[in-house]
Amino acid sequence: MIGELQCVVLDCADVEVLSRFYAELLGGEVNRPDRRWAVGDGWATLHTQRGLVLAFQRVADHRPPRWPDPERPAQFHLDVDVPDLEAAQARVLELGAELLDAGEPARGWRVFADPAGHPFCLLGRPVTP
Repeated sequence: MIGELQCVVLDCADVEVLSRFYAELLGGEVNRPDRRWAVGDGWATLHTQRGLVLAFQRVADHRPPRWPDPERPAQFHLDVDVPDLEAAQARVLELGAELLDAGEPARGWRVFADPAGHPFCLLGRPVTP
C-alpha cells in the first residue's frame, strides 16, 4: 500500500451550496476544524458520521458533467444506500438535485445530479408490484 484515502474532492462553482447539500444527504459536519485543511471561500469539507471526508473545491470555470455524455463524463460518482428510495428522492430533489434516470420501478436505483452537476445514485429496495 502506498497511502490511504484522505478525502474525496469534488470541483464545483459554490463550495457552500455543495457542502450543505451533501451534509443533508449523508449527515455529518461541514467545515469541522481539522489540521489537514484550511476552509474558506474556495474550500469546504464535510466530515460524515462514518468517518468519510468529502472536500469541495471552487473552480472558476467549472463545467459540470453531463451523464452519460462522453464529451463531459462523470469521472466518478457516489452510490448512497437509502432505506426508502421514494422518500430519499423527494428529499434530494428538495435540496436541489436533478433526477437524471429514474429507470424501471423494480430496478431499485436512480441516478441524480447534485447542484453542481455531479452524478450520484440512490440505492434502495426495488418497488414490488
